[in-house]
Amino acid sequence: MSAISRRLFLKSATAMAGAAFAPNILLGQGKALKQLNVAAVGCGGKGMSDIFEIAAGNHIAALCDIDQDSAKGAFEKFPDAKRFSDYREMFATLGDEIDVVTVSTPDHMHFPIAMEAIRRGKPVMVQKPLSNSIWEARTLAAFARDKNVLTVMGNQGATMEGTRVLREWIEAGLIGEVKEVHYWTNRPIWPQGKGLQFPAEPVPSYINWDVWQGTVATERPYSSKIHPFAWRGFWDYGCGALGDIGCHSFNSAFWALDLKGDFVVEASKVSEFDETTCPKRTTIVYQFPAKGKRGPVKVVWQDGVNNPNTDKEFVRPPGIPADLQLNGEFGQVFVGSAGTLFVNDSVCGTAPVVFPEALREKARAIKKVYPRVAGGPTQELCRAIRGEGPKPVSNFLDHAAPLTEMVLAGNLAVRLGSKIDWDAANLDARGLPAVKAMLKRSYRAGWEPKFG
Repeated sequence: MSAISRRLFLKSATAMAGAAFAPNILLGQGKALKQLNVAAVGCGGKGMSDIFEIAAGNHIAALCDIDQDSAKGAFEKFPDAKRFSDYREMFATLGDEIDVVTVSTPDHMHFPIAMEAIRRGKPVMVQKPLSNSIWEARTLAAFARDKNVLTVMGNQGATMEGTRVLREWIEAGLIGEVKEVHYWTNRPIWPQGKGLQFPAEPVPSYINWDVWQGTVATERPYSSKIHPFAWRGFWDYGCGALGDIGCHSFNSAFWALDLKGDFVVEASKVSEFDETTCPKRTTIVYQFPAKGKRGPVKVVWQDGVNNPNTDKEFVRPPGIPADLQLNGEFGQVFVGSAGTLFVNDSVCGTAPVVFPEALREKARAIKKVYPRVAGGPTQELCRAIRGEGPKPVSNFLDHAAPLTEMVLAGNLAVRLGSKIDWDAANLDARGLPAVKAMLKRSYRAGWEPKFG
């Protein structure tokens, strides 16, 4: 580890509890910016929806995608935006004209693009998970703090009203002391598991495969079975089902119960996988120690669930009615000493439902405590840049990086087949030296992290 990255680590370990950002550099020049110039990296799929979200009240100045075909929709919608297939060229060409950056790429490229934005002092929204290695998540948080740059991760649940209602109800004691939290998902809905083959194909003329490969040291030929969707199942590029949905789902408990810090995590019921691709199914259990006024909390994650209402392998959470139909894609249950909260999605886009029903009248009387957020993570970030609102809830330092650490530690437990006693302050696992080698990727020559 380089001297500067070690310094960033040590500083972030102590600051991760919640240091506030000073006013962003964009606001220090007298007038707050109104219409912001947006550079979007990743324009298809989730990138398109992120662009549409941030476009309201702003100017889309640059569109960058390694796949010029998948970016056609964005190109047509914003014909005046300058087009790129390499984010490095985009920054070199338009660096002085960009006010804010969105990063909606495969997980392995979140880190280098966000680092370049931060290095240039640009506020940035990065899709979830913040990175696909723990070292990168921690480094991004520390670098953003040192550069005094506003940030947000694109986990929409951090802006949802349902998340705020859930926390207000828990803090008001509606269900007593929270003992357990349960999450499930039908992900993966893409191929993954031991022995998958990805035959080489000619690289289409509209794809910049070299930039898509980016930081990953493994030279892998282009395959349409990897890009544009199945990359999620690769340890190199994605994080499997847990990485895809975990930052969405866990966000509610992470924020409401203050789960930042140490924990123990262990995986079970893990289907076959190999060094290339993630397993089709896992159960992962986290144990969080008591903290402040709350007691210990167990968090249970189940992925690869075919249908929670009929799947014989699925462990149904306690505290909910036996005939309650569960969402086939994902859901969450908070089990307390006096009741249970049920949310029928992964992001608290719907309001929580409390059981037993006798508690619902009490729930209606609970007052709003936390301000509601309009427009999603990108607009939350833009308001902060303009000085019209606070820094985003899911900023890198306070929220996004430690939440991503929690998620990725679950994958480490899967890959090592060992219980992990996570030591957040030292970025390590107690008594398990094998974890150290898995915290940071090996970088392809020419793609090493840039600081300064």
